[in-house]
Amino acid sequence: MTEQKSVTGTDGEAAFGPWLAAELREETAFQNAEVWTIEVGPQDGRHCVAMLLRGTGRSTVLLTGHYDTVGTSDYGQLEPLATRPDALTKALHGSLVAANAPAAILAHHDFAGGEFLAGRGLLDMKTGLAAGLAVCAEFAESAKPAGNLLFIAVPDEENNSAGARKAAQMLPGLCKERDLDLLAVINLDAIADDGDGSKGRVIALGTVGKLLPAACVVGVPTHSGFPLNGLNAGAIAAAIAARIEWAPELTDMCGTEPGTPPSLLGIRDGKTGYDVTTPRTAHATFNVLSYRRAPSEVLDRFDSLCAEAASRLLQELRRRVSAQHETGLLEMVQSIPVHRYETLLARLEEPERMRLEAVSASIAGDQPLPEKCRLITEQAWELSRLAGPAIVTGFGSIPYLPTNLSAQPAAARLRAAAVEVADEAAARYGSVVTCADYFAGISDMSFFGEAAESSLDVVARNTPAWKDSVRWPLTRALANIPTINIGPWGRDYHTPLERLHVGYAFDVLPQLIRDVCARILRPDAT
Repeated sequence: MTEQKSVTGTDGEAAFGPWLAAELREETAFQNAEVWTIEVGPQDGRHCVAMLLRGTGRSTVLLTGHYDTVGTSDYGQLEPLATRPDALTKALHGSLVAANAPAAILAHHDFAGGEFLAGRGLLDMKTGLAAGLAVCAEFAESAKPAGNLLFIAVPDEENNSAGARKAAQMLPGLCKERDLDLLAVINLDAIADDGDGSKGRVIALGTVGKLLPAACVVGVPTHSGFPLNGLNAGAIAAAIAARIEWAPELTDMCGTEPGTPPSLLGIRDGKTGYDVTTPRTAHATFNVLSYRRAPSEVLDRFDSLCAEAASRLLQELRRRVSAQHETGLLEMVQSIPVHRYETLLARLEEPERMRLEAVSASIAGDQPLPEKCRLITEQAWELSRLAGPAIVTGFGSIPYLPTNLSAQPAAARLRAAAVEVADEAAARYGSVVTCADYFAGISDMSFFGEAAESSLDVVARNTPAWKDSVRWPLTRALANIPTINIGPWGRDYHTPLERLHVGYAFDVLPQLIRDVCARILRPDAT
């Protein structure tokens, strides 16, 4: 699977689904399995790959993971070896002999010890898929095993999770058609650990959520020789960025531990070329992680911080010029209003809405979602006929909601199975495994797990590209099935040093997954 290239957005990703389905159909172990593909969307070209193995009864566990990878150009001269693990590992080991950067030194040590294997997508995350298939093979070869296993491999996790979103939406119909009772989902994503592996040998009982709040700033442009005659949108956006960076107000607690602070992901002005006019517009997006906090609360806090940052900037600008200059435009601007995208949209009459929809449809191609949202927001501002300065807030990308195992019986059963298997791991597999409350990375768990689907509404209303580019319903959008993550561990994924801890991945991991499945599916578990 690693040698089969499947970089997100390439022909390789589109070809991988049919290739994997054909491979599964040819496997002797799966000769009695049902294998099929599901196209992500009309004319999309990418497919989810599904395989159902029947035992006895209706109880079913879903094993799922993504098969797309990030690109390989960062390997430089070693790019031809990027998906050939053995050859790449040998080449990297040799190239790192004189390394002096800490990450490279650690990688050289890892390769010298023989416990790690390199390869693009090997860690993130084709080994997880392989472990799931190993469990499926053992299940298929068992005599009348309890329950059923459903395996689904999806594309696009590295971009907008279109594969997982499609799979989550079709699960209810799939289970009804095939008379399955889906009890649990095991996601197979990788975990990074730069230490001894203790943080990587983990069963994660939930996942962190991710939002991309965006601030589109409209200033008052002026010739830069007369800066007091305007208000610089870039300066306002910079003030917002400085206020929100690591802001405790947007840092959600991870249980009793502090969470990950917010951080600026992108900032740019709206100018298309050089001139001496100050920027009229600027746009900033921020990474905000959450564990329990709903998108509505995140956006409320974000709005307040934007307003606070703008107010402080106005005060500071007045202080700087009041003693020596006429304050110019500042005399007229007492505050900078903050509008949400949905309130901006509500101002538009039907003709303007139709014009905006035409713009949205015209840019629904390959541009990144944040850029689409920026362009649509700026167009909505033009159509609103409002005057700057102002700040328009909203979201700029797909929402990843946090998931947690609930108190419902199925979730409690899954939690108990995970804890039991982790507690017994040292004795059974010779490897200490622990349970963690949250998977630290962004993952497809957000679409399969138990999450507050109602919170998608505020995101949809304030994500400008939602209708034409996200294409995600607000009801039955999530599977809402108890979900955990059990995957391989390694280091430095998404870099040329991406490497997998072989012993855990090839030996311990399949046994963990198998035993959790067995505990959930055994008749007395219900």
